[in-house]
Amino acid sequence: MDLGEYAEALRRELTNITRFASEDVSRAAEMLAESLDSSVRLALLDVLSAAADEITARLEGAVIDVRLSGMQPEFVVTIEHDEHQEGTEPGFADGTDDAGQARITLRIPEGLKARVESAAAAGGTSVNAWLVRAISRALDSSAGRGQKPRPTIGKRYTGFARS
Repeated sequence: MDLGEYAEALRRELTNITRFASEDVSRAAEMLAESLDSSVRLALLDVLSAAADEITARLEGAVIDVRLSGMQPEFVVTIEHDEHQEGTEPGFADGTDDAGQARITLRIPEGLKARVESAAAAGGTSVNAWLVRAISRALDSSAGRGQKPRPTIGKRYTGFARS
């Protein structure tokens, strides 16, 4: 969304208001309009954020955010999944987590965190939901193959080498 056109419309209105005034007043209005550009953009961002908050409050299961992409705002809609609906979260709806939910603290490198956030956004889920699914898939795939944890000492290498 280009806020420049709205700032320009305000600048034109201010110029139109002073078109019958003296040249000094017209020049002062022009200078004022130019200096107000960043303030007008900030006020418009505030209006967009307030509108997004109000719409989010009226929607069920969706969140609308206003984010800046360069100098332009964009709306980001995130659909929240109800963790108690059947089939939405592995490990919760299928009864494998009888005790409910637990909170853990996970420390990961910034680069990995950025990749997780990107993958979650691409999938239209929260980071938490994405991590729950990834952990469930990893555990299900290793359990299905009967894998044991890899030893950290005494690894065996096979193959051949040329000298």
